[in-house]
Amino acid sequence: MYTHLRDLLFKLDAETSHEFSLDLIGATERLQLIKFFLSDIPVNPVEVMGITFPNPVGLAAGLDKNGDYFNALGAMGFGFVEIGTITPRPQAGNAKPRLFRIPEAHAIINRMGFNNKGVDHLVERVKRRRFSGILGINIGKNAVTPVENAADDYVICMQKVYAHADYITVNVSSPNTQGLRDLQFGDSLNRLLEAIKNEQSKLQTLYGRYVPVAVKIAPDMDNDSVIQVAQTLLTQGIDGVIATNTTIGREGVEEFEISLEAGGLSGFPVRDKSTRVIRVLHSELGNQLPIIGVGGITDGESAAEKIKAGAKLVQLYSGFIYRGPRLISEAAKAIAALTN
Repeated sequence: MYTHLRDLLFKLDAETSHEFSLDLIGATERLQLIKFFLSDIPVNPVEVMGITFPNPVGLAAGLDKNGDYFNALGAMGFGFVEIGTITPRPQAGNAKPRLFRIPEAHAIINRMGFNNKGVDHLVERVKRRRFSGILGINIGKNAVTPVENAADDYVICMQKVYAHADYITVNVSSPNTQGLRDLQFGDSLNRLLEAIKNEQSKLQTLYGRYVPVAVKIAPDMDNDSVIQVAQTLLTQGIDGVIATNTTIGREGVEEFEISLEAGGLSGFPVRDKSTRVIRVLHSELGNQLPIIGVGGITDGESAAEKIKAGAKLVQLYSGFIYRGPRLISEAAKAIAALTN
């Protein structure tokens, strides 16, 4: 059923199809028809960052930027859903067109630019939460905020979402906001994470609960840079790392003219890059810091590959767009077969 529906949706331009699909998923849940799209998902709870996830397969940030659809998306069987990236103030993002499919490679290029309705809108939506799984909220900075002041934006978002999130992700790895990736390295990363940890401590006291913080990193770093980032995350007491975001590389899609479009590439072509980063992180971190693996998961085998490389959880994005809810079940079963 999903394959036929996807073929119809793919006749629309990518961003229109994206918006229409989310509206359709929302309506399907409200009408209690979502059960017709579901596959069996094994019960396989896993504890990560002090949280018990009902199953290890989640939805990556980017699909539901504003928290408008997470209840419906969660009802499709995800163990956790991550919404955002959200910024303190609403922003339009980059000029359209900014989202491009490469179906032959099960890939997507996007240069959305953190288009979102602002953190206050997201908080109002999250207050109506029905989803019983784990909810992560991914935060970033506004495009107009200078990189040297980026910590202010992250702190504002933390203050507003802390009471409503099960975990918070700090996005310093999107290639579509100028200068953002510079925050992954050296003194910039140290200063940012110090501000975030200080705010986390204050908010823990205020709300009487500890909300873990993960950092999402890029797949384009060499091994030495990944190791340096890993050491910084440990030093600063970060709770988890998400590997990885989209790539600025074009390996695997060079033959397609659309590969010349600027933006981050996701889907099958980023699979090996993401898995390499996970392996390097795991070799450096061991069990000191949990890894959430994302990038190029298109079937059960590629989901299990991330776990074998050292991830504790996985997230889907492009593969979910191409494969639909069946991929959640395939990934969950493949991981359960490894761990049970």
